[in-house]
Amino acid sequence: MKLTQITITSTQVSLADGTEVLFSYQTPVAALVPGRGWMRTKKFYSITTSKHINKWLPPATSAFEVAEVDQWEIDKLVAF
Repeated sequence: MKLTQITITSTQVSLADGTEVLFSYQTPVAALVPGRGWMRTKKFYSITTSKHINKWLPPATSAFEVAEVDQWEIDKLVAF
């Protein structure tokens, strides 16, 4: 596992299987999962958290699709 500070209040966690998870404050809110792709939580936390997510995800004009998922799907990626 590797931690990368993105901003003062956001962090990326890279797991051994290639999964990358974005934490805003202490909450996992978005991820890139090998074989599944990009995902973001459906849950709204704050304007700042939304900015963290939007900055971290690929641009809206890219060829990548970002799935909106329930918060528990992102939570279970880091439940250890």
